[in-house]
Amino acid sequence: MRSFTLITALILCCINWISVSVSETQTVEVQLGQEVTLLCPNISKFSTTTEWFRLVNRTEVSCVSSMRWSGGVSFCDGFQNRFEMSSNITTVFLKIKRVDFSDSGLYFCGFYIYAHTVISNTIHLNVQETPDGITNLMTVVLGGLTVFLTIVIIVLAVKIRKLQTGTNLGSDDLNYAALSFQSKAKRKRRPPSERELEPNVVYAATR
Repeated sequence: MRSFTLITALILCCINWISVSVSETQTVEVQLGQEVTLLCPNISKFSTTTEWFRLVNRTEVSCVSSMRWSGGVSFCDGFQNRFEMSSNITTVFLKIKRVDFSDSGLYFCGFYIYAHTVISNTIHLNVQETPDGITNLMTVVLGGLTVFLTIVIIVLAVKIRKLQTGTNLGSDDLNYAALSFQSKAKRKRRPPSERELEPNVVYAATR
């Protein structure tokens, strides 16, 4: 693999140009832990070495990977595990697996053309924070608890309504029974006229 020392020096000389061009840079947003693929158009008319670099805070430049014209890929220190580089006729790809906050920065690809590294494209990668598993779990638990409590309240309200209806019916039955008992008791008593006529009947019979 060709040494990146000279290339890094050249990139440092181009930082001002890159900073001015940031406004025209494509911005890619990705959530923490996801996968993202950066695209760089192939500006070389023939097979050559292609490289990816990363600029952080407009001051720290580091090489990411390099691909020879034969297809062999080499990665710089710190980029061996989660990074993959590939290309076809028109595009050079840089895939990042399980992105981390440290992956945020300005990425740009360069082509080694006529003993110079020519910058082709710049991409600003912004890694965003996502809700953690605990927050998601708490949301699900609270939602389920809310639904459960709502069902319990509805069931209790129905039962209380039924109990109140049953109590009213029981009171009506008792009142009806009391009235019926009083009516029967009154009916057993003889009318005053019958009580007054009874001695006369007995007297007439003795004669």
